[in-house]
Amino acid sequence: MQIITVDHPRSAVLRRRAKPVGTVTPEVQRIMDEMVRVMRAAPGVGLAAPQVGIDRRIIVVEYEGKLYQLSDPELVQQEGEEWGREGCLSIPGVFCDLRRAQRVVVRGKNRRGRGVLIQAEGWLARIFQHEIDHLDGILITDRVERPEHIHRVEVAEALEVVG
Repeated sequence: MQIITVDHPRSAVLRRRAKPVGTVTPEVQRIMDEMVRVMRAAPGVGLAAPQVGIDRRIIVVEYEGKLYQLSDPELVQQEGEEWGREGCLSIPGVFCDLRRAQRVVVRGKNRRGRGVLIQAEGWLARIFQHEIDHLDGILITDRVERPEHIHRVEVAEALEVVG
């Protein structure tokens, strides 16, 4: 399993709406666990299945010592707004200043297939929005409101704050 970047031959997967998972099987759990390994190695704080070439609605997020592994996640509530700078493992060397909801509620299934509701705010809310966007074929560059909100940096520098 490797991260698919926008210049990769299989990058079309990044632009498609991912398919629902439905039942969480041992294979889905294996994918989740491997995604966590890839995310940590990158290093990143979130990863969506399309970013590793898998056309399924699966995300993993790790923030402040808490790991979330979700299938079929969806945003069911969004409140407030704030600006923040985001990077993306699939677009190395690029940061974008984006407006996102400040608080969200995410519904999905955990690795045991149980329904969960997660309330998140601030940076964690931003991470969930970013990863769920990937499941819908949306990249951070699609969310940019003005061209000057796109910043190109050296890849080594980008790795310091990738979200």
